[in-house]
Amino acid sequence: MNFYLGIDFGTSGARAIVVDAERMMQAEAQCLIEASQDTAEDWQKALFALIEQIPQQVRSEIRAIAINGTSSTVLLCDAQGNPVDAPILYNDRRGETMLKQLKEIAPPHHVVLSATSSLAKLFWWHQQPAYHQASYFLHQADWLAFLLHGKLGISDYHNALKLGYEVEKLCYPGWIEQLPFRSLLPQVFAPGMPIGEIKSEIASRWGLPQDCRVCAGTTDSIAAFLASGAKLPGEAVTSLGSTLALKLLSNQRVEDARYGIYSHRLGELWLTGGASNTGGAVLRHFFSYEELERFSGQIDADTESPLDYYPLLERGDRFPINDPQLPPKLEPRPDNPVEFLHGLLESMARIEAQGYQRLQQLGATKLSRVYTAGGGANNSNWRIMRERHLQVPVESSVKTEAAYGTALLASGVEGN
Repeated sequence: MNFYLGIDFGTSGARAIVVDAERMMQAEAQCLIEASQDTAEDWQKALFALIEQIPQQVRSEIRAIAINGTSSTVLLCDAQGNPVDAPILYNDRRGETMLKQLKEIAPPHHVVLSATSSLAKLFWWHQQPAYHQASYFLHQADWLAFLLHGKLGISDYHNALKLGYEVEKLCYPGWIEQLPFRSLLPQVFAPGMPIGEIKSEIASRWGLPQDCRVCAGTTDSIAAFLASGAKLPGEAVTSLGSTLALKLLSNQRVEDARYGIYSHRLGELWLTGGASNTGGAVLRHFFSYEELERFSGQIDADTESPLDYYPLLERGDRFPINDPQLPPKLEPRPDNPVEFLHGLLESMARIEAQGYQRLQQLGATKLSRVYTAGGGANNSNWRIMRERHLQVPVESSVKTEAAYGTALLASGVEGN
């Protein structure tokens, strides 16, 4: 049989899923990584621990492997691939000190003009002593794949987007080519493209086929999209997690850094989206998980709440409204907690609809269906409210695990 292994290095740990040619799961494994121990050495231990947890009879049939990592989690390596400094994680904002420099060379509103972009982090590293020992600048998924195939200096165009790679022309733009650290930048391939066979010592150690291919990877959020079941232009995924994140599959590329909107290439299509600061974190501020479940069941979802909120925990949002000083709007607050929750959920549904309207106003393909991932996907009354505002079918994602989407990538589904 032919099996495909997807490995997810997300924000709260690592997970592996093996699928067969029919996309059925054959095995899974997981490994927690404490935030205080998020080092390259810990990633390496987690990677091999995951492989080891997969039953031997399944490992022996794995034909291809792909890995996803958190977007803009990066590290500097020497000529042998050894890290020369601690990795800089996806949410680290030290690149903020480099934004003035970046703005002088990058096009206006470019995706790299963010304190957390890969390129901002590399600009910061260029000022540090560790830089002088470096031969390669890699993303988390790049380095983990190197441990398996042994080839350095290789990335994919999902991870490389925030490094400044031009995903439409499939090259680094001229202003990147002029940078003093250009030689450190990885060669970029399509996600899912086979890069090389697994190293013979790795194959022998864990009983993997000697001709098992290791493929170019992706980011954790795109892997979750691939798992959802969305595949046609106009289909979208809303992630109802701590924040409200929207991703819409479009025939047209949409970019607007003012709203945090950018597009990833997905085969011949574009995955465009944005994220609002509203979401589950606000709900959990006011209600326990038990209360959310109990009160949600008492809501009349067919009746629109008259309460018009903009649920935030602190000032500021950038999508669908771009206003760093936007105040939370949580008044009037009724005494009845069911009415209050109804107002919060209804208002978040309005914001979600406004977000998709914003993407379409900027040229994205018309919305036709929304898949839902994240903790809020299980709230049936919220789904009814959202469907009422979105005016398209809303359903749960086929799968929600990023490792499953990455396994599909290894099997060759990217862009199909």
